[in-house]
Amino acid sequence: MDKQIRSRVSLFNPVHFLALGFGSGLAAKMPGTFGTLAALPLVVLLSHYASFSIYLGVTLLVSVAGIWICGKTADDMKVHDDSSIVWDEVAGMLITMIAVPLSWQTLVAGFVLFRFFDILKPWPISYLDKHVHGGFGIMIDDVLAGVFALCVLHIGLAFI
Repeated sequence: MDKQIRSRVSLFNPVHFLALGFGSGLAAKMPGTFGTLAALPLVVLLSHYASFSIYLGVTLLVSVAGIWICGKTADDMKVHDDSSIVWDEVAGMLITMIAVPLSWQTLVAGFVLFRFFDILKPWPISYLDKHVHGGFGIMIDDVLAGVFALCVLHIGLAFI
């Protein structure tokens, strides 16, 4: 992120703080990967200490609120979907791990699968990424990457 864009956001602004993945999106290289890593403590916390319905509720809240959070931050930055906006990765990782029995192996598998679909962007993810704008556009490709990763992870777990 260049200095001019960076000057338009602040980690002291709660909306920017969330959109930037608690600051992880400011990583010089691979901010999406660091944003996904920032989601892991939340995944672990919810998986261990929350009921399934609370996990789903938090995931839905993160995803829906992310439309406004990411859209507002992108507007403030005057850049659509800057790579430092990684709240969508947080939502995508939460989606990936829905109803997955948590272990270090499933966490790694979920992380790798989500990053795979988020980076590769197979159709229809690539179509949405290019044609849908605003906060919804920022969120939808990662939500769908999370759904793809969730499906592959559950199919894989069914065969173990």
